[in-house]
Amino acid sequence: MNAKKTKKIVVLATGGTIAGLASDAAKPQNYIAGQVGVDDLLQGVAHEGIELLSEQVAQIDSKDMSFAVWQSLLARVSHCLEQDDVQGVVITHGTDTLEETAYFLQTVLQPTKPVAITCAMLPANAPDSDGPGNLKDALAWVQQPDASGVSVVCAGQVYAGNAVQKSHSHQRNPFASQAGVTHPAALRVPSVAQVLACTHWPRVELVFNHAGADGRLVRSLTAHDAPQGWVVAGTGNGTLHHDLEAALLDAQKQGAQVLRASRCAQGGVQSREADVLPHAGGLTAVQARVALLMHLVAQQA
Repeated sequence: MNAKKTKKIVVLATGGTIAGLASDAAKPQNYIAGQVGVDDLLQGVAHEGIELLSEQVAQIDSKDMSFAVWQSLLARVSHCLEQDDVQGVVITHGTDTLEETAYFLQTVLQPTKPVAITCAMLPANAPDSDGPGNLKDALAWVQQPDASGVSVVCAGQVYAGNAVQKSHSHQRNPFASQAGVTHPAALRVPSVAQVLACTHWPRVELVFNHAGADGRLVRSLTAHDAPQGWVVAGTGNGTLHHDLEAALLDAQKQGAQVLRASRCAQGGVQSREADVLPHAGGLTAVQARVALLMHLVAQQA
């Protein structure tokens, strides 16, 4: 009788605090992200009964996340998931833009196999670094028989990749879940091939409504360096200062696509009869920007 074939888990590293180093381990807040390679991160965290494969896709602070890294990561995740002997994929990532990467991957891939994105709030050489524990949890999660899709694994919690946001700047578990998140039906989703073939990414700007808001920034960019899309984080239920709304309507008339979200952490935007600009439903403003980016990529393909 043949022995049961060992399943493989692929770990794709992109840098972040989980791979960071502090110049003085006693002062872990003073660190540089993206210093430790993936093989070193995996020392001592391999689980019995699985074969770990690893690859360094990028080595950056996630505040510097780029479309190029997204494309590289998408290509590798897609390839790995297509392999019959790969059970799942774990991605190490910085926390700052993790929610955007998670929404991007879940939207484009919609994988049936599990993809766990994990992270850390303390650098690798901090005395009580949370990175190793988070990495172990992520490896354990992708081995669960009912695990599927993109998830975020951090501080003993698992979040859906399309319904997570960073809600705290420095606590060990900086993430929170959202309720009622669905991708807007009016927005197209590109294929993996379309995203990988994209050489000129659309430009989508994000602006906020606030006390004293006006439309000067929108009008200036529309006149001189027009983005293909605008996402506006409105107050409350996506409400906008009348001058900002007028400027966005003008931009829309000139060909830009506009999507209205809420700057509130929960609740999103609900439809009203008086709406004059389309809204992003339960998406946060940064998720709405990713959704509109993907829609524009699909349109130009």
